[in-house]
Amino acid sequence: MNQDRIHAREPSHHVDRWSVGTIEAVEERDGHCVVTVRTAADETVSLTVTLAVRDLFVRRLPIDKGESPVGERVWYRKRGGD
Repeated sequence: MNQDRIHAREPSHHVDRWSVGTIEAVEERDGHCVVTVRTAADETVSLTVTLAVRDLFVRRLPIDKGESPVGERVWYRKRGGD
């Protein structure tokens, strides 16, 4: 399965290939993590990542341990992007 990409911090590489959005929901589905992001154009995008990637980007967000990542800004790329 192709996975989407998500970062808690603004990427320093290929900046023009990344979009920015705000997390609306994070849930587990079929052994993966689905992150719903609200875009700058007020649309929603569903990103599918591994649980390990979820743990990594949530740990890097400026939130306290155990606090919800909803409302935090992230950078993402949908699968199939360069």
